[in-house]
This record gives sequence, C-alpha cells and structure tokens, in this order.
Amino acid sequence: MTHQIQRAIDGLYLTCIWVAGLSIVGMSLIIPIGVFARYVLGFGAQWPEPIALLLMVIFTFIGAAAGYRAGSHIAVAMVTDRLPPRLHKTVELMVDILMLAISLFMLVYGFKLSMETMSQSLAAIPVIPVGLTYAPLPLGGLFTLIFVLEKMFLGAQRTRAVVCFDHEVAEPTPGA
Repeated sequence: MTHQIQRAIDGLYLTCIWVAGLSIVGMSLIIPIGVFARYVLGFGAQWPEPIALLLMVIFTFIGAAAGYRAGSHIAVAMVTDRLPPRLHKTVELMVDILMLAISLFMLVYGFKLSMETMSQSLAAIPVIPVGLTYAPLPLGGLFTLIFVLEKMFLGAQRTRAVVCFDHEVAEPTPGA
C-alpha cells in the first residue's frame, strides 16, 4: 500500500515539475513577444505582461511544492547540523509542523481569496477571472501539504530516483 501511495505522489511531483517547467518556457516565449510588439511593431500588446505574471505565480507556488519534496528549498542548516541527533529530530519535527500550518493557511485562505475574486476579470484580458490568477496559491498549498504529510509519515524522499533524476540512485525493490 505504501508503494502505491508513493507512486501516486511521484506522479503528482512529476506533474508539478512539468507545470513549473512549462511555465518558465511560456514566460520565456511570451516576454520577447511583448518586447517585439512594443519596440519593433510600434504597438503595446495588452496580454503578454499579465500572462507572464500568471505563469510566474504558477511557477512559484507549484515549483515550491516540488522543491520542498526534493529537499532543494532554502534551509539554514549551520545550527541544526551541529545538534545532537535526538534534538535534530525534534527540530525537524517542528519544521514539519510549521510547514503543515503554512500549507493549510495557503490552502484555506488562498481558496477563499480565489473564490471571492472569481467574479472580477483582468483589465487587460477580460475573459480571465481574477480568481483564476490566485488559483496557484491554494493548489501549491495543497501539493505542499501532501508532500509534508508524506515526509512526516513515509520519510524524506529527496534520495529516491524520481527526485534525483540527474544521477543514478539505487532504489530498493518493492516488497524487499
């Protein structure tokens, strides 16, 4: 059962990586289009900037969730690395509990913000509701919450092959 849960969360992690990566690619394509339209064609297109900002928000919140699972987030380990093992585990548990609280806050209040602004529309692109631009906040909170719970109950995943795809990692066979 644990293996099936990990495989499902692996799929979520890979989806987060792809969504964040495609957001960066989209930003990299859209921003030059806006610059070209303004300075070469002589007119300022209204859509590139808000779309690029939306892609940046998606990259930030969805990518942060994946970064948490991979253990690539910013951490000040100078003090914690020098703690005795028992105290180190206590501090690690406190960090997980704080991340759990932050994730829940993002999920609950991000969802409320998104729903309350769903009836408004972006000035530059009226077909996109403002609430949609806030949707990455609760989604990132949900994904981070799942990854925090996984870490708390199944352990850190940063050494598994799905996370360390850039180098070979020996992974135990299921049931062994």
